[in-house]
Amino acid sequence: MRPLPSRVLFIEDEAAIRDPVAAALTQAGHLVRAEPDGMRIADLADTFRPDLAILDIALPCADGLALGRVLRNRSDLPILFLTARDSIDDRLAGFAAGADDYLVKPFALSELLARAQALLRRAGRLQSVTCQVGDVVVDSSARAAWRAGQQLPLTPTELDLLCYLAERRGRSVSKAELLTQVWGYGSYDPNLVEVRVSSLRRKLEAAGPRIIHTVQGHGYTIRV
Repeated sequence: MRPLPSRVLFIEDEAAIRDPVAAALTQAGHLVRAEPDGMRIADLADTFRPDLAILDIALPCADGLALGRVLRNRSDLPILFLTARDSIDDRLAGFAAGADDYLVKPFALSELLARAQALLRRAGRLQSVTCQVGDVVVDSSARAAWRAGQQLPLTPTELDLLCYLAERRGRSVSKAELLTQVWGYGSYDPNLVEVRVSSLRRKLEAAGPRIIHTVQGHGYTIRV
């Protein structure tokens, strides 16, 4: 049985950032409330009851630091600030407003997801989420995978690939979908996917038979 998803409140006024980040957080298994401003921050804190807040600092109708202080006064939830400001004084102001972490724009989507997971885990607000395909067990929150009881030496990207395929076991997943959902890229580069899948296969097959199968002309599927 899957545990209830962690609730993430994401406030960012730029749709070009807000939409893909919200989609990636949702794909990672979180329940996401994405807003363009923090005008209803107190109401959202009481009704949505987030486990993590990701706040842009430079908002048109409100100061993200002020929003962080509102949340910190109401809850001990972890807060991650996003900003283009990267001076020491700006960072200190963010931590003074209650930040648990601080990520400077532009950022890699994979880094934001990793930091969100780490904050949720440290705060005890992230439950272990596991799935199994044959003798392969993947724990996405612990960031680890095992085959036949032995932990696999996977890179972060290989683990993300395995998690994504395992959660869709038996379904054909296209290379374009993997590139978008695992790497966060909108452009199509099949060579990148093929190289990483090949590396993941070698590590999996060192401990057992093939479970990641090629779907000719489309992509891949994982099954025993």
